[in-house]
Amino acid sequence: MSDRYQDLVHTTVGKFLVKNLGLPNPPRLERYRAGDPLVSGTVLVGAAPGSTLGTAVPDAFSALGIASTDTLAEGEKIKGIVFDATGLATAADLDLLQEFLTPVLRNLAGCGRVVLVGTPPEDAETPGRAIAQRALEGVSRSLGKELGKGSTAQTVYVGAGAERAIASTLGFLLSPKSAYVSGQVVRIGTAGTTEAPAFDVAAPLAGKVALVTGASRGLGLAMAQTLHRDGATVVGLDVAPLADDLQREMAAIDGESLVLDITAPDAAQRIASYLSERHGGVDVVVHNAGITRDKRLRNMKTENWHKVVEINVDAPQRITSELLDQKLVRPGGTILGVSSIAGIAGNNGQTNYAASKAGVIGWVNELAPRIAPYGLTINAVAPGFIETDMVKTIPLTIREAGRRMNSMSQGGLPIDVAETIAWYANPGSAALSGNVVRVCGQSLLGA
Repeated sequence: MSDRYQDLVHTTVGKFLVKNLGLPNPPRLERYRAGDPLVSGTVLVGAAPGSTLGTAVPDAFSALGIASTDTLAEGEKIKGIVFDATGLATAADLDLLQEFLTPVLRNLAGCGRVVLVGTPPEDAETPGRAIAQRALEGVSRSLGKELGKGSTAQTVYVGAGAERAIASTLGFLLSPKSAYVSGQVVRIGTAGTTEAPAFDVAAPLAGKVALVTGASRGLGLAMAQTLHRDGATVVGLDVAPLADDLQREMAAIDGESLVLDITAPDAAQRIASYLSERHGGVDVVVHNAGITRDKRLRNMKTENWHKVVEINVDAPQRITSELLDQKLVRPGGTILGVSSIAGIAGNNGQTNYAASKAGVIGWVNELAPRIAPYGLTINAVAPGFIETDMVKTIPLTIREAGRRMNSMSQGGLPIDVAETIAWYANPGSAALSGNVVRVCGQSLLGA
């Protein structure tokens, strides 16, 4: 759906109004296009004394084709900043972070990226280190709200031994693929393996099979298209009323169509049978299918509560259990859920939806350590305000509030959620599990 306000502010009159009235000023976000370099510019790299990443960041950049430097000429523009903060061991050490960032932030180009890399605070051996490492989140979340011009800031915690598993995450967070992701915390190597294989940057999913539910339109279609772009064979699933749309869209990406209702008593068995017979298994399972049935709890009908919970979280859990029981998710495979900021912050009139999406987070947290011994991972995305067809039904004032109440002052696009899914699905992300990353432009709602 077109954002007319965003179009207005980029006109001469709109720029005048924004400047003089202090109105929201949504920037034009850069987004990745197939064939583009991951980063169109240079990334400045710094490190605190005693940091542990060593050559891991330069080596990752070399594999990703990202240009980097540790020195900055006066007035030189940079596209990203990475600071290795693993050496920060006391509250006083945080001065080193400020002294590095303050002089160079003005050199950050529009739609730039800042990534702070630390060690998990929960693994700190001293109070001082726990303080310094947890403080990184406060810096990146505040910085994401300060930078403007479409720029973002994130914190990445790297578990002991996972230093060589950072490439896919750096590639995602420094590139236009993360256009609508800001103020987030990512953990690598903290819920399973600390290793990740090398991958083809252009086609990381070549030879892989991906199942995407709710694939005929909206977020699911964007996910299917993006996974196909990255080399996967996609099996798209949707309900019978959308069969024509599903078959048309899957044919366009050389994918396959599976028409069924995921809440049917035999749905899990039918999905497992299809994947087993056609492909001998599956590598990526994306549980995107979902519905809303909004009402305040005092007016909620039991059938509407049940249906939302059943489709959004119960069916995905049952399907995944069947696939795992039959050992159809191949080693190195990943399960991906779709949560929502409603599941984190709540939302008026969406108690059923928020319950289901918070349930997705609980499921991810519980399953991650259980499947780690089998070389499998599970993560989730939590979209905020995304410009889909559903937006058209939202009243104007609520729609505009959803668009403007984030650091980007605009809604996201389905591709923003799809790129996050593709990052999780990348074999190079094998050391990521148990993560829930919000794709919300750093919404002012929630944590």
